[in-house]
Amino acid sequence: MINSFVAIGDSFTEGLNDFRSDGTVAGWADRLACYLDADQPGLRYANLAVRGRLLDQIVEEQFASALAEHPDVLAFSAGGNDLLRVGSDPDAVAARYETAVAQLRASGAQVLVFTGFDVGSTPVLRLARGRIAIYNEHLRVIAARHDCLLVDLWSLDALRDRRAFSDDRLHLSPEGHERVARLAGRVLGLETAAPDEPWPGTIEAATRRDDLIWARTHLVPWVRRRIRGESSGDAVVAKRPVLDAVHDARTG
Repeated sequence: MINSFVAIGDSFTEGLNDFRSDGTVAGWADRLACYLDADQPGLRYANLAVRGRLLDQIVEEQFASALAEHPDVLAFSAGGNDLLRVGSDPDAVAARYETAVAQLRASGAQVLVFTGFDVGSTPVLRLARGRIAIYNEHLRVIAARHDCLLVDLWSLDALRDRRAFSDDRLHLSPEGHERVARLAGRVLGLETAAPDEPWPGTIEAATRRDDLIWARTHLVPWVRRRIRGESSGDAVVAKRPVLDAVHDARTG
């Protein structure tokens, strides 16, 4: 029985670009919490994830609070921002990730491990595709070695459709977050709708003009932040810092 669920990580887990009517973000973790609560009413849920965080920052800033809640299930997605940095070493990132997983498992919580998704269709970001693939292989081994539950996003074909992503081509769209929530729910034994349900109709491939607009609107500001040593999460705090009922996590 799952009575409590804590999610830690970066923008992926915070829920970026899955906006509610009031401007706050929901995301796959909020959606998963709702699925869990519908299956077993009374679930308590916390989300400590903050956009832009690197693996070591997540460990330093979020682990103590997460473990203090003594959750039944703990979702831990981290390392993606590290791998997008030039010269990053997926083997070294994976070694630090495994140390962190061992700490979480020592608490007695069941841990959800998430592979990275395929960025092969995104200009510039596709340069990190090989590093992400190597990292994913480490994550599969780590999950098996520490008896964690694996949510394999790389193999989720629905995320290869660009409708799964928002305009920035890095963060999921609301429907993309929904597909991840369904997959994570199934990994936890819930009977969710099919995460790989075919997308309705077809969509035209991105044009050169689309790529240029994306680069100007999203890539250039991202590169500028990296050069300045800034993060999109510098002024952001956790949206659900303690375990609480999930009624206000609902997306409406």
